[in-house]
Amino acid sequence: MRRIILFSIICLLLTACGKASSKSIIDKFHEKLENDSYYIEGNLSILNQDEVYHYDVQVSYQKGFYKVILVNTANNHEQIILKNEDGVYVLTPALNKSFRFQSEWPYNHSQVYLLNCLLDDLEKDHNVEFSEKNNDYILKTNVNYPNNRKLIYQKIIFSKSIIPKKVSVYDKDGIEYMTMDFDKVKYKPNISKDDFLLDTVSNKSDTTITGSFEDIIYPLFLPEGTKLESEEMVPKESGNRVLMNYDGEKSFLLVEESMDVFDEFTVIPTLGEPYLLMDTIGVMTDNSLSWTSNGVDFYLVSDVMSQDELVEVAQSIVGIVAMK
Repeated sequence: MRRIILFSIICLLLTACGKASSKSIIDKFHEKLENDSYYIEGNLSILNQDEVYHYDVQVSYQKGFYKVILVNTANNHEQIILKNEDGVYVLTPALNKSFRFQSEWPYNHSQVYLLNCLLDDLEKDHNVEFSEKNNDYILKTNVNYPNNRKLIYQKIIFSKSIIPKKVSVYDKDGIEYMTMDFDKVKYKPNISKDDFLLDTVSNKSDTTITGSFEDIIYPLFLPEGTKLESEEMVPKESGNRVLMNYDGEKSFLLVEESMDVFDEFTVIPTLGEPYLLMDTIGVMTDNSLSWTSNGVDFYLVSDVMSQDELVEVAQSIVGIVAMK
């Protein structure tokens, strides 16, 4: 009888030890990433008010080097985020130019399409929620988006073999603002360090973009008490530039101008951080946000607005451009 009881206890212990938990999934995910390389293909969706922006995504990673290719499926606009030993670059092949950053990207906030950042979110959150559904593991964790504080948590869906299948990022009301669907995740791929050289990825795109500036584009959102004080159209060598001064407690300057396309590949040193602004990757500093969308360069700056407020104004402009 004692032997039967002892055997039953051992079986229960072994069953309990083998049961999945948030810790066991995180530990296995950590082990997968210890290989120091991976390759990803997938689709990213971003919600902005009533508009949804879709990107085809490719990610190559090897020992701290990153190459992220983002293609806007609506207009085939391609941008590349590259991190190598020389710094961080945001390349726009169709414009023949790149911004170069001295940046901590991607380690300064959450990144929905980078496995290292997902692991970092999981390991920093000591209250990860675990569940199982349809033979998948689901982990719910906090996120860190300092420039978009309405994003509160994410759900990461893993297969039984600890391969990410989907990541969804939500606000406090449970509205899904970002979704990354992983079509392919390959650990230990055959990637060369040459894949992360600027010269390797800076080939000009076959897609041609021409700078055009037909109409002044006004933001749909303005901080309370802020209004357009003045606007001035200034001719430039190729096209026009418009300067709009908005006055009030949350005053700001908005500049719109015809986009410049370079004849030769040009690297522009830049202060700030790369920022994915709905339909394009822009440049974020403490008090400014700049981006290019549909043939127009935008520059938004304020001494009194927070980064969240700058993003809210910028998003209301991006939505208009997308609907033109």
